[in-house]
Amino acid sequence: MIHQADRTLKDEWGKIFRELPVEARQALKAALLSLRMDALQRAQIQWERHKGPMALYWKCVGVYAGHLARSIN
Repeated sequence: MIHQADRTLKDEWGKIFRELPVEARQALKAALLSLRMDALQRAQIQWERHKGPMALYWKCVGVYAGHLARSIN
């Protein structure tokens, strides 16, 4: 069931991304990769400050941004 939902979402968002102009896709991908790097750095800072919940939050933001960036081709 979960795999089917994942495939459905991937197909829907893939269609949306493919409909964007090439320049828009490139700009969106660059922005998401920048967000990924910033979020992962923030996660590390929060971890060093012993703020586990905030570190987890920023780590998740970074992972999701990376996944979205890789889905844009």
